[in-house]
Amino acid sequence: MGKSVRSALLVVSIILSLVFLLSFGAVGEAIQDSESKTHGLDASRYYVVDTYQFPGFKVIQMELPVLSIYSYLLISEGEALVVDPCRDISFILDVAKKEGAKIIGVYLSHSHADFVAGHMELVNAVKCPIYQSHKSGAQYPFKPVQEGTEIQVGKALVKFLETPGHTPDGMCALVYGPDNANVPELMFTGDVLFVGSVGRPDLMEGTASAAWLASAFFDSWQNKISKLEDSVKVFPAHGAGSLCGAHLSDKPFSTIGEEKATNPYLKYQKKGEFVAALIQDLPEAPQYFKHNAALNKQGPPLVKWNADLPPEAAPDMGLTDPEKAYVVDLRDADAYAAGHIPNSVNIALRGRFETWVGIMVPWGSKMVLVGSKEQLKEGLLRLHRIGYSPEIMTLEQWKNAKMPITVSQPITPSALHAMMQKGDAPLIVDVRLPAEWMALKIGTVLNLPLNHLSEQSQKLDPEAPVVVVCNSAYRSSMAVGVLERKGFKAVRNLEGGSQAWIDAGFPVFEGINPGGEVTQTIPKGKTKPAGSQEPGKKKSKRPLEIDEGC
Repeated sequence: MGKSVRSALLVVSIILSLVFLLSFGAVGEAIQDSESKTHGLDASRYYVVDTYQFPGFKVIQMELPVLSIYSYLLISEGEALVVDPCRDISFILDVAKKEGAKIIGVYLSHSHADFVAGHMELVNAVKCPIYQSHKSGAQYPFKPVQEGTEIQVGKALVKFLETPGHTPDGMCALVYGPDNANVPELMFTGDVLFVGSVGRPDLMEGTASAAWLASAFFDSWQNKISKLEDSVKVFPAHGAGSLCGAHLSDKPFSTIGEEKATNPYLKYQKKGEFVAALIQDLPEAPQYFKHNAALNKQGPPLVKWNADLPPEAAPDMGLTDPEKAYVVDLRDADAYAAGHIPNSVNIALRGRFETWVGIMVPWGSKMVLVGSKEQLKEGLLRLHRIGYSPEIMTLEQWKNAKMPITVSQPITPSALHAMMQKGDAPLIVDVRLPAEWMALKIGTVLNLPLNHLSEQSQKLDPEAPVVVVCNSAYRSSMAVGVLERKGFKAVRNLEGGSQAWIDAGFPVFEGINPGGEVTQTIPKGKTKPAGSQEPGKKKSKRPLEIDEGC
């Protein structure tokens, strides 16, 4: 090869290396999910997103980030209407009290499936009526509303619009100020219309087909919602990360005009194409959804929020039998690995705890939480949001009873990489979603998504060693317990997950090309810190984003 050719190749190599280094930030950021970003318990508490002033009234938007729930207070002349509250209503009551507003009603936009709503709690606390669709099938006293029903909240007029699509009883609420009775200022859209997305139509468990509901939404949009003025603001019941839709934006509100211009689902002008686009590739709904929907229709029982912790469950070897119990360890992955009740599953409080319990723990099973007293109190409070009522136990009580403990020593990225180089690494199982696995891998690894790991583990040899991996070790720590419950003897978690692997500078496979995979080596120290933002961008008051992470 001539000197000039070698020089040209060297220049090209250097340029490609520089391009890769400069673009690494996108790779490091792409791996981030709800479990790999650090956040405290503030993400599991309501906070005020913002207060929006309109002629004659104001709207206070509140978010519960860990479940991606938006709730609202519509306030005018000392009166307040609560919109789509979660079951623990103390924050909403406090905000209303600070505003000097009397709650005169609670409005449910539809039969919620992803959380237990707070309508019965509000009725008990302030003796207000419940407003919801006449099609809801609710089994408790409520004021049925239908197309054109109006209620007055101070100077604000609320007019209801029947908008089936996400559910048959979907009901939007238009809010008018005193100065313009013809053009609404805003619309509470529930799960019908999100910012950048629409409500998924596949949660009705056979009572209505997904295609029928998608078709109904198309009609709701074409014949009603899209006819509204472009200036009408859109306030949905969920933000980014909710499993009630796909690809929701993290913007807290939008307008009809913005959704017409940017919402990818609304670009379809033919019903058949819209239906096909909407029902294709939806994320799997957690199994608890159908039970929460039923509970909300029945009227959830009241909760004693300030009650002391219940008595601890008695240590019993029956708790280690997967056929008899499901023990959930609330601690972080490191503490769980150092020693846990045999066959318990680590669902730590720091992530989307509620959603993962609802995915992993069969409804109606004997469930026991394990953790410190503070963790147990937190876990019980949060599980009330999705209707679980578990027993509790501290690990100390289990140990004091001389019961067995399982240790699952994690493996470091360095140790695993060395074993892979030698060719004697155990089978590596990536428990993320297929799209995550296809986008970035630490090597030639098997993909068995966590939500199906229990049944798909039959493909594996329970006597052979296995290493499990996800982005941050949150989901893979869960996977350790899932496999132990299936009889696996030697399961290890990759310490720190793929993020730690990248930070250590080990190679990954990024994306899939028609010609195969391209290996790229990620240099140390190039990942963006969680919460970093582009220069000049205003910092949001919202806690660190919690994406789907399922």
